[in-house]
Amino acid sequence: MKSFDTVHNPSAVEYCGANFDDDGREKRTGTLMTASAHIITAVVGSGVLSLAWAIAQLGWVAGIVILITFAVINYYTSTMLADCYRSDTGTRNCTYMDVVRAYLGGSKVQLCGLAQYGCFVGVTIGYTITSSISLVAIGKANCFHDKGHGAKCSVSSYPFMAAFGIVQTMLSQIPSFHKLSFLSIIATVMSFSYASIGIGLAMAVVASGNGKVGKTGVTGTVVGVDVTASDKIWKSFQATGDIAFSYAYSSILVEIQDTLRSSPPENRVMKKASLAGVSTTTFIYMLCGCIGYAAFGNKAPGDFLTDFFYEPYWLIDFANACIVLHLIAAYQVFAQPIFQFVENECKKAWPENNFITKEHSMNIPFLGKWRINFFRLVWRTAYVILTTVIAMIFPFFNSILGLIGAAAFWPLTVYFPVEMHISQRKIKKYSMRWIGLKLLVLVCLIVTLLAAIGSIVGLIKSVMAYRHFHS
Repeated sequence: MKSFDTVHNPSAVEYCGANFDDDGREKRTGTLMTASAHIITAVVGSGVLSLAWAIAQLGWVAGIVILITFAVINYYTSTMLADCYRSDTGTRNCTYMDVVRAYLGGSKVQLCGLAQYGCFVGVTIGYTITSSISLVAIGKANCFHDKGHGAKCSVSSYPFMAAFGIVQTMLSQIPSFHKLSFLSIIATVMSFSYASIGIGLAMAVVASGNGKVGKTGVTGTVVGVDVTASDKIWKSFQATGDIAFSYAYSSILVEIQDTLRSSPPENRVMKKASLAGVSTTTFIYMLCGCIGYAAFGNKAPGDFLTDFFYEPYWLIDFANACIVLHLIAAYQVFAQPIFQFVENECKKAWPENNFITKEHSMNIPFLGKWRINFFRLVWRTAYVILTTVIAMIFPFFNSILGLIGAAAFWPLTVYFPVEMHISQRKIKKYSMRWIGLKLLVLVCLIVTLLAAIGSIVGLIKSVMAYRHFHS
């Protein structure tokens, strides 16, 4: 794919000036800080709120081991992917699909696109659901504070999903990923805020010794006490998928790397950003998951900021507002590559169509001059409406998290980075390194399939029990 400038104006490749890189594409201004902010925005999201529940299903030993293992695997494969950003000739590969095209080619390019953009669609739907859950929690906290905890406080999530969709419709008109740095920095601050509040509230429960709703254990939930034998298996698989989702940023890594300045080398900066992002998020995850499990035990809720805490209500309101602000930005981080992919493909297919290619400059109050494209306006609005409607039909938090994590983890985080690394470094077949990498791919595939099965079972049960369009 080409950027807007090379598709809309092919002569741009011949021009190198203040607004363009040496290859004619739009000037990149990204730094270690902005890349780290993008990663944290993509990683620390709704997944962090389900980690106490995930560890409750797996127990202290398996839960912590799986959490750390996914962190190590994600960082290890992200370094491989970062090295593939430029081809052997030095040519930039601006998207994940471009990287796969350069090193693997063939049908694998289409498989990569299906996995990557399917993941992006799923994440944007998931974030719409999660934001509405947080807004519902604000309404419930205020209701319980006013009427008492025994009151029947029923709040519908659908108006909040619609409001979230309206905000995303406006933000979706931001022209490209390169203009999102300010949103990611705000989102990073928000993620630290609500994670810290959640950790603090859970620590207060542990310190008080009161209010603990379940016992903790080495193996987590107890068969015959907390769950049935079959539920134990399926929920353990689903919890594994939740943890996989909580590190899901490989799908967006190349697009983040494409925002970095060319000097110092992008792969070197991206590796540092990945280390900073993964280390920071793992620290937060360990605190949220372990302290949350210590506080709630085997009865840990799927989202402990919305399913358990309602006092102090003003702090809960603030924490959930931070979640919503973070998810507003995170939605754009995952949606922008979808927008740009469709728009670039349409420009290549119909280069003479003014509706698709023509840009209009408009003066917008408080924002100054803004570039408007009618096709972008219509298509992005339609996409936001579609994801919002799907979120309203399938508002199931943990099951969807696990399914998205399972679907995206193996192909995008493990398989493609390892295969491209083998191709790039020309690793000899059947050598010890080759066998080790292939075993990593196989083990992660098995884990992914089990997590997907567990999530599908949980989703089916949720669908059967849910009444659509009721509070």
